[in-house]
Order: sequence, then structure tokens, then C-alpha cells
Amino acid sequence: MKAALIGLPQSGKSTLFQAVTGIRTDTHAAPTVRHAVVHVPDPRLHVLAGLYRSKKVTEATFEFDDVPGCSLDDAKGQDEWRRLLPAVRQADLLIVVVRDFEESSVPKYRNRVHAQGDFAAVWDEIVFADLDTVSRRIDRLEAQSRKPTKTHELEKRERALLERCMKALETGSPLSTVLTTDEERHLVASFAFLTEKPLVCVRNVSDDRASTAEPVRAEHAAASLALSATIEAELAMLDDEDRPQFLRELGLESPARDRLIKQCYEAGGLISFLTAGPEETRAWTVTKGSTAVEAAGKIHSDFARGFIRAETVAYEDLIEHKDMKGAKAAGKVRKEGKSYVVQDGDVMNILAGV
Repeated sequence: MKAALIGLPQSGKSTLFQAVTGIRTDTHAAPTVRHAVVHVPDPRLHVLAGLYRSKKVTEATFEFDDVPGCSLDDAKGQDEWRRLLPAVRQADLLIVVVRDFEESSVPKYRNRVHAQGDFAAVWDEIVFADLDTVSRRIDRLEAQSRKPTKTHELEKRERALLERCMKALETGSPLSTVLTTDEERHLVASFAFLTEKPLVCVRNVSDDRASTAEPVRAEHAAASLALSATIEAELAMLDDEDRPQFLRELGLESPARDRLIKQCYEAGGLISFLTAGPEETRAWTVTKGSTAVEAAGKIHSDFARGFIRAETVAYEDLIEHKDMKGAKAAGKVRKEGKSYVVQDGDVMNILAGV
């Protein structure tokens, strides 16, 4: 999954990107979309690797794009935002970073600090971008309707759906509330609507509020959290052995990378299933509700085609009973078929005729 970090100028978005990815910001470089792939922390993997004496541990990965902040108060900034929209649309999830800290050396956007107002401003731009796309497409479909073609019926259904989308957007409602079936989502998938994507709101607060600030009440966000990007960037630069003590001193349970990825997973409806053996212990990412055969396909398409069954045990049961032999003796290992719905933390051994 890929997440795009977006926000207004001076929100601390790029500092958060640095904290999450470890990539330092070059203040002299021209603003551009920056990309990074990070490993998803999962302590379960290392426990399993020890149990199976695995030669290799492979974590799941998550992609982040840092999209330059654009001023919405002038034509130049609005043009820049429109230029960046294709990059934003390529993301599966949006992370809106809003500023809630006072710092004399950092200019204020619109000469004020207002996290709730900044989120509303960004949301309005997201809605308008989708509204513009819908409006243009409806106009084109209307023109095409005067010249009936072989795709006339399909275009008629698309136009009816887009008209429903327009009504929702005109009231500020996200298209995720309109596009509720696979057929509807497929019909307009090529537009990559922004308000159809899950959204996480990050409230960037001052250092002294890093452990006490509450998240912004963002009506359309699937998840929301508060953090200090400056503190988190400093944490990311520390050695692994020094970081836990610094976290305790700040009253934080885990670094921003871990918390943000967790929120993104929940917002995006993602879970991880695990495979383990002497050669490799690995985490695989699937959407909630995925079946065993779909999980098998994540490992290799041949496993999905030749799927026989999945030998499955919950991670907690496996650890409780020390090893697979103990879990089997306790009746915790199950033989699941194609339609089994995978659960987060399932340790699976896929049997396939390939």
C-alpha cells in the first residue's frame, strides 16, 4: 500500500516523512514528490524466527510519498496543487498533516495556527478536485450521448452513478459513502477519486505536548493521531539501544513510524498473515476479509491455482504451546479450505498441487 502525505505549507509534513522513513530533508532542493519504502514493524516475526531458527526474516513493506505543501491562497499555489494531483491519486491512502504548534522561526500559514481549520481547508480542496473530475466527465458523457455507440448503455449507467457522486460532493460528503458495491467502484476506478480513499489525519503538535495532545476531530478521517514531528525526527536518528529510554522519558509507547503505520493499516483495512520455516519467516499483507486462496496467491499465483488447504494456527496459540507440535497436540492447528477468512496473525502453511 502507498500513502501520500499532504498538507499546507509549514505543517511539518516533510519532518514527519523524515521521522517515518529516516530520509533527511534537503532544504536547498527544489520541492518535489519524495518516495520511500519502509519496513512494517512486527515483533511477532522475530519470535517466530527464533522458534523456527529461520535464516531470514522478511517484514512487510509500506510506501510513503511526501507531496510538497501548496498555498491555496494564490493562483500559483493552486496551479501547483493541480499539477501534483496525479501523484496524490496514485496513492491508496491519504495522510493529512495539520499544524498545531507555535514556532517563531516557522512562518504561519494565513497568519494563524488552526489545526481544525487547516484540515477543513485541505478537505475542501480534496472534494473540489473530485467534483471537478466528475463534472468534466459528465459533460463529456452528455456530448457523447448525442452520438449513440456500442458502449451507450455502459455510459448511461456511468453517468447516472456520477450524478449521484456529484450530489454527494456538493454537500461535502466523500465518495466512499456513494460507491458501495464492487460494480460501482469498478465502473469509476480509472478516476482514482481522492474522497474514495481512506484518510488519516495527523495533528503535529509542539514538543512539550508530544505525549498529551489529543487527535483532531476530523469528520471524514478513518483514523486520527497526534504527535510531534520534530521529536519523532530526533527519535529516528537515535541508535536502537538509546531509543527506548528516550521514548520512556517522553511518555511515549512507540515511535511515530510504528503508530502511523498501525493507523494506516487499520484505516486501509489491512492485516498480516505469517509464514515461518527454517529458510524464512515472513509477513504478508492482505485486506481484511481475504480468503485462504487469496492469501495463497499473495505468496505465488501457482499456490492459488493449485490450492489444496491451509494448515493454520493463531500466532498466540502457537507461542502459548511452544511449537507447532505442541499446538497440534492441543488441537489449535486447523486445516482450512479455500473460503476460510484469514485473520491477523494467522501462521499459515499453504499446501498446493504445483
